[in-house]
Amino acid sequence: MNIQQTYSFSFPTTIRFGVGVISELPGYLKAHGLLRPLLVTDPLVSQLDFFKEIVNNLKAEGLAVEVYSEMHKNPVKSDVLKGKVLYAATGRNAIVGVGGGVPLDVARAIALSINHHRDLFDYDDLIGGDQYVTEPIPHLVTVPTTSGTGSEVGRSAIIAEDESKKKRILFSPSLLAKMVFADPMLTMDLPPFVTAATGMDALTHNLEAFLAKNFHPICNGIALEGMKLISESIVIATHQPDLESRAKMLMGSMMGAIAFQKGLGVVHSLAHPLSSLLDTHHGLANAVNLPYGMGFNYDNFESQFDQMAYMMGQGAGAGEKFVDYLFDLNKQLQLPSKLSGIGVTKDHIETLSDLAAADFCHPNNPKPVSREDFKGLYLKAL
Repeated sequence: MNIQQTYSFSFPTTIRFGVGVISELPGYLKAHGLLRPLLVTDPLVSQLDFFKEIVNNLKAEGLAVEVYSEMHKNPVKSDVLKGKVLYAATGRNAIVGVGGGVPLDVARAIALSINHHRDLFDYDDLIGGDQYVTEPIPHLVTVPTTSGTGSEVGRSAIIAEDESKKKRILFSPSLLAKMVFADPMLTMDLPPFVTAATGMDALTHNLEAFLAKNFHPICNGIALEGMKLISESIVIATHQPDLESRAKMLMGSMMGAIAFQKGLGVVHSLAHPLSSLLDTHHGLANAVNLPYGMGFNYDNFESQFDQMAYMMGQGAGAGEKFVDYLFDLNKQLQLPSKLSGIGVTKDHIETLSDLAAADFCHPNNPKPVSREDFKGLYLKAL
């Protein structure tokens, strides 16, 4: 800690957590006069019974509901702009994002766009766009249905360009949801692969946030507890899910997303290009790259690895075995351990390395990562 420096910390999101809290959504919206919500979700969730029940319960309470579900697996700018048009054309007065990271990011980006009329990517945080986020956003409520990105408690949205698929990050503290309804029941029917892949995404958030070089001891503590909860529950939640394991995963996911305001690192920079170039599921991309990225970070950070290993049930002084533990965890979850298992070939390596070197996450990695480092990690993982 540098006692000559000042810091700002913020954790203002209100969360209702527990089995059955989704039943409180209609009353919450009515109490705030939000009778014309736009529900934003993805095409898959929009067809599921629990989502239809949410819509029916809102309508039964007299709310005029409009649903927007037109979005890609990795969302692009046009997905957001179509939602903005629908919001205005149908006279909405609130946005409720329901689902995993994709619909929650799209919901947040739509919310940003309603009262901000510059080109959407003028608000890209990496080019200083947060300075243009000056107007209030519509009342935003988030309802997570996966335990992965933790977007429900986030203040950013990652949206890609339609043509190039380059990812842009829209960010502002004003983009935080006013209320989160985190109900483990909504995650009970997730299939094993989605549970495993999104769960490893959540674990990666906690691990990388803990190691990130920025100073934020509050996030460190949250990340350690988050990785503990996930390690205790991810295998059970994947193969024999019960409410306890689902609740731990949901809480661990939110904790990871809160913690990574401290920063992320090399693993996310390895993973993002796989989604851009090959449309790989983001959680799966993180899962495959996680052991290799953590292995890269081990030297000179042995004490932090000892802490992580201890919190994840590996015992005292077990940091040197932590990478093996991550490989074994992927095996238990029936996830691949090599990039070749998700369609990567040697022909992809140069382009992936270029994209990874240009990614926005690795500057917060505890040690510098060069393009040659990325190439070496991709080849090692191939």
